[in-house]
Amino acid sequence: MSSSRFHVLIPCAGTGHRAGGALPKQYQAVAGRPLIAHTLDAFRVLEGRFASIALVVSPGDADVAAALPGFPLAGERLLAVGGPTRAATVRNGLHALREHGAGAHDWVLVHDAARCLVTPSQIEALIAACEHDAVGGLLAHRLADTLKVASPEGRVTSTLMRADKWLAQTPQMFRIGMLLDALEHAGDAVTDEAGAVEALGLAPLLVPGSAQNFKVTFPEDFELAEAVLLSRRSPTP
Repeated sequence: MSSSRFHVLIPCAGTGHRAGGALPKQYQAVAGRPLIAHTLDAFRVLEGRFASIALVVSPGDADVAAALPGFPLAGERLLAVGGPTRAATVRNGLHALREHGAGAHDWVLVHDAARCLVTPSQIEALIAACEHDAVGGLLAHRLADTLKVASPEGRVTSTLMRADKWLAQTPQMFRIGMLLDALEHAGDAVTDEAGAVEALGLAPLLVPGSAQNFKVTFPEDFELAEAVLLSRRSPTP
């Protein structure tokens, strides 16, 4: 296990229809650059950490070349094996990593293309917390808001206790072999890797993330993400 390597897998095959715009959201501009370019930057800073950084796009993706000129660089892979769901895209990407020499006991960090505000320090914190764990884990953020359960008519039916509730984020880090097995068993309905691992009866580790590590989903999210990115460029007084 001591020789296990770390890989990054970024599913980038979605259409992002809720975000609006002429392009899939991962290719839309945020702070002057495509959203996916900011996402990649956080991992490229740590490139010495990773055996590979893979971007999984849909077959025939006509936008990625314009969004990321020069990609892939050394140690990076463009995998045109995206599927109809996130789970299928990740599963196909993991099989492709295995075909390119990744080991079953290697770790993979699966990260949403649309979480462009993740920081290298958060990625390092996840690795440090999980690399000696028997299961693996994910970045997550404690729920701060009151959580309501709604009826089909849009009325509150109950209020949930929030003390033990977390918002799942990414990256999510697991052994490649375990995650492939979990995804094969869970099917395409699962919405994140931790959920598939949980279905095996295992308990992933929750690693505190940040409220800023949100997933750009709706049109208004682009403005907020841009504000955060621009604030990080500003020199500290």
